[in-house]
Formats: sequence, C-alpha cells, structure tokens
Amino acid sequence: MNASSVGGPRQNLIVGDGGTLHPWSRYIALGDSFTEGLGDPEPQSPGGLRGWADRVAEELSVRHEDFAYGNLAVRGLLLRQILDQQIGPALALKPDLITLNAGGNDLIFRNSDPDKLAVRMDAGVELLASTGATVVIFTGPDWGANPVLGRTRGKVAIFNENMRTIAARHDALIADLWALRELTHPLTWDSDRLHFSPLGHHTIAMMVLDTLNVPHTLQPMTLKELPERSWREARTDDLVWARQHLAPWVLRHLKHRFSEEERRAAKRPDAGPVFGAGMPPGSTMESP
Repeated sequence: MNASSVGGPRQNLIVGDGGTLHPWSRYIALGDSFTEGLGDPEPQSPGGLRGWADRVAEELSVRHEDFAYGNLAVRGLLLRQILDQQIGPALALKPDLITLNAGGNDLIFRNSDPDKLAVRMDAGVELLASTGATVVIFTGPDWGANPVLGRTRGKVAIFNENMRTIAARHDALIADLWALRELTHPLTWDSDRLHFSPLGHHTIAMMVLDTLNVPHTLQPMTLKELPERSWREARTDDLVWARQHLAPWVLRHLKHRFSEEERRAAKRPDAGPVFGAGMPPGSTMESP
C-alpha cells in the first residue's frame, strides 16, 4: 500500500467507541539511535528504551489485535550500514508500513555530501516502496541553535530537500522534523543534545501519527519557560557539554570503537505484539 492510499479525510478513519481504523497490520522501523529510542529510557520496554517508534506502534495497535511491530534500529550506524544491514531483514518480515531514518550520523560525524547520501537513500526507498508498503522517511531537525551541530545546518537543509524529492519520486510520506518547531526547545532534547528527551520522542510520535493521518490519543505537552542565562553561563554550559558528551561521541564514531554495551542487536528483531507479558497494554501509554 503506498502513501496515496492513506491520504483521505481523517474523519473517515474514525471508528466508534474511541477506536481507530487504519490499513496497517505490520510495522517495521529502520534506522539508528533516533529510531532505537536513545534519550527515552523505559525499563519495561525491550532494550530498556521506548522512543517515538514504540509510541507510534502503541497507538497503531489500539483495537488492532493482530497488529505486529518490529524495530531493527541500532545506534551509531551510518546510512550505508542501515541500508545494507536492515533492509533485507525488514523485507523478510513482510511489513505493510515502514519508517526509515538514516543519514544523521553521516552528516554530523563524517561531514558527508548530502547529495551522495541522497543517491543511496533513493535506491533504498525504491526497494522498500516496490513491495507496496507505505514508506515514511524523515527530514533532519534544525540544529541551528546548537553551537556545534548548527554548523551542519546548511548540509541538513540540502539533505532535507533531497528527502522530499525522494519521497515524491517513490510515493512515500515525509515526517518533517525540520518543520516541527517544538524541537527547537531545549526540553525536547536529552542532556547530551544529540538525542531527544522523552518529551521530544512524544512530540515526534504525534507528528508521525499525524503524517499517517491516524487519529490518536497523544496530547501536546506543555513546554515550560526556562530562565534566561547570561552569555557567560551559556558559554560555560556549551564547553561542559562539548567535553562530556560531544567529544567522546565523535571519537567513538571516528574510530569505529564502541563498548560491548553499545554493540547492540536490534531491540525488536521480529515482528510481534507491541505489548508483552512484562508490558501490558496501558503501561506505557501515559504521557512522559
């Protein structure tokens, strides 16, 4: 099923008694730490992480008893690695809904050419879309306020335009992180400023569900005002962040060296029920 088959009026998807109707029964998520759910810890979830993709799957599974979900995302992977390592296993699971996010690590840590990345992404999306599944791809967020990552802003903008072209070419959907201005608020980011906080993942899940044109129970969260900081305080915080978070992360990426803990398998390598014995329905449906 392609994107055009889910674009009808939202009211046509509403079912009585609070249930929702959508056409998907098997959702597989592909990507890196963003899709794995880093920054959104949840001990009861597989891998100890929840994330936006789990939240989307939770909503899609409501009143769909046969709904299955798999998440093949693994932190630290580059675009080529995601396509090479995850597309085959994903297609073997025969999904009718696929989300694919890749390229962020290439742009941030490798200073990669966004046009060359787009060539690889185009081939991957073409293969996924050829199955008839609905494919959702992502633009990159606006890191303009970040003193270091903001330097990649121009390349991310080019990459995003390429993603929109790829989506149009293959009848895919765009989940537009760049346009999601709530993500410019510091509280939507984890303390490492590289991954999203639970609030950020919640906000992204809402956007993805809206992109799919599926009614859902998620509600916007209130973003409280933060106290103003002096230039000196902000500068000090930036230096501490760069030393404690950015530098170690960059070094690990450049050297291809990850600890045993970081050499992770996919947290949901098979398509199965969203809620297991340790996580009954409703246990993770609350707001963060």
